[in-house]
Amino acid sequence: QVQLVESGGGLVRPGGSLRLSCAASESTFRNYALAWFRQAPGAGREFVAGISWSGSNTVYTDSVKGRLTITRDNAKNTLYLQMNDLKPEDTAVYYCAATFSRAHWVGETVNDYELWGQGTQVTVSS
Repeated sequence: QVQLVESGGGLVRPGGSLRLSCAASESTFRNYALAWFRQAPGAGREFVAGISWSGSNTVYTDSVKGRLTITRDNAKNTLYLQMNDLKPEDTAVYYCAATFSRAHWVGETVNDYELWGQGTQVTVSS
């Protein structure tokens, strides 16, 4: 079973940038649709961005469009989230998620994914 490990979180000032990474333990990673979710204190886990197995289809929640970019490198078994122009409301624990799918589809709900990483904290504060 694929295991996911996130990294790259930290403390950044408003307007700053971070790049999150999610490393998978197996090359079968390439057969999975992937996504980033986030969870702020006291809130539910929300969809941020998702990408199909081939990388040809990407989906973003409205609040991050134009600022965050999801990509994947199947040769390196790694998922990325480039985060630019960060805002205090982006503060949350960020999780990567995976589900076996070689379709063009990208799921946008927690229930669409069965594999999860442990999360990485992103804090945006001056």
